[in-house]
Amino acid sequence: MTSASWPVYSPFARQHYDQGRAEGRLQGIRETWSEGVLYLLVSRGIDVPEDVRARISACTDVDLFKRWALRAISVQAAHEVFDDLDEQRRQGSDGLARW
Repeated sequence: MTSASWPVYSPFARQHYDQGRAEGRLQGIRETWSEGVLYLLVSRGIDVPEDVRARISACTDVDLFKRWALRAISVQAAHEVFDDLDEQRRQGSDGLARW
């Protein structure tokens, strides 16, 4: 008997299926945020240089994307989206609490 609701049957396969699915969802979330920040900048008529585009696209921190999105609403130039303290806080190198 087959099940239409669960395509994977062994515990091993289920574990890896679930892991792959979770990783895919996280990747999709990150790509969506990356595209969102870029879209905010471009829709406001702000030129986005390749280095800024690459930095946004390479980011994997959803909290950082949220900060960048808020800044993208009001900045005058694409590089203003970034705050060097963001990277330091995220890495915990300046002694400040991580968000």
